[in-house]
Amino acid sequence: MNATDVRAMTADQLGDELLKLKKEQFNLRFQDATGQLEKTARVRQVRRDIARIKTIMAEKKSAAKT
Repeated sequence: MNATDVRAMTADQLGDELLKLKKEQFNLRFQDATGQLEKTARVRQVRRDIARIKTIMAEKKSAAKT
């Protein structure tokens, strides 16, 4: 997921995507703790996607205030 895709989403879509990614992050952490995690790079990718969504949500929120 890149920034242009995220910027095209509405606030509701961003919230839904953030919730989905947080659930995936939890599942990945659980898999890592039990030794079942196969794609370790996915943890980093999900973490960065969460940060990207939060950043763009904050940008949209501050743009709406001004």
